[in-house]
Amino acid sequence: MAPESRTVETNLSRVLSSGGFAVTGELGPPKGADPAVVRDKARLLRGSVDAVNITDNQTAVVRMSSIAAAALARDEGLEPVVQMTTRDRNRLAIQADLLGAWALGLRNVLCLTGDHQTFGNHPTAKNVWDIDSIQLVKLLAEMRDQGVFANGEALEGDPPRFFVGAVESPFADPVAYRPFRVAKKVRAGAEFLQTQCIYNMEKFREFMARLGDLGVLDKVHVMAGLSPLKGPGMAKYMRDNVPGIDMPDEVVERMTAAGAGIDDKAERQKAWRAEGIRLCVEQIQQVREIPGVAGVHVMAIEWEEAVRPIVEGAGLLPRPEPLGAAAEG
Repeated sequence: MAPESRTVETNLSRVLSSGGFAVTGELGPPKGADPAVVRDKARLLRGSVDAVNITDNQTAVVRMSSIAAAALARDEGLEPVVQMTTRDRNRLAIQADLLGAWALGLRNVLCLTGDHQTFGNHPTAKNVWDIDSIQLVKLLAEMRDQGVFANGEALEGDPPRFFVGAVESPFADPVAYRPFRVAKKVRAGAEFLQTQCIYNMEKFREFMARLGDLGVLDKVHVMAGLSPLKGPGMAKYMRDNVPGIDMPDEVVERMTAAGAGIDDKAERQKAWRAEGIRLCVEQIQQVREIPGVAGVHVMAIEWEEAVRPIVEGAGLLPRPEPLGAAAEG
């Protein structure tokens, strides 16, 4: 178990630091300005997770601000984890947004580099990447621990003491370097880590064992990323096209078999989704047996209604009672 957090206590940090098995979800803001979209998704997730990631222009597609969407989700009774990418902002804008997020009562931040803009809906947009995700972790840690900006200048008043998270893709090339990258993020100040989607459990066990060999597991809470499959098409696409995903052929075959012999399209899709939920439940049971795994991050992409049956099927309900005033700091 990682040492006690130096941050303000949040619901997520409390579950992790107490040795509980944490559950986080994901909420993608809309490609529009309607707050009802965020509120509706938040209601689907409430009670099933300890906190929920609010994505930041995921896949380099323009969406509602992650900070604004996080504030809306918080009003619906969810504890947000604000994702912040370094793709779209220089260090001035990043620090300004962090101060604003803290002022709004947001207490968890997840640091990411961000998908390259050529994959999104503005492929000719200029990327920024003034700093990378490891430097962003360090920036947050220095704000928290030293009360200074990136240039060394002191902040005015009490510093923001976010619970700082980072991400890692265990199977992205070069695979052998990934555990060392985690160690760098931990040294920079990351307190929890969420991984890319895991489907190859044997290789994930090896990754976690390597983190143990490096002494990292005593310093950070690792949450395994899991994403329920909606059908064999999704499984094949992830296997063949998504960098950092190790999708075993037997998973694709299992999803394909789930719809075999069903002629009605709607019924076939229903069977596929039910199998995707069953598979995700089994994956949770498997990762719980891996030493060092402190929780799961369930990424039900535009399928928030799948989270509750997954968490319930894995025997992880009810969740610990939320901290009513945790977000107030």
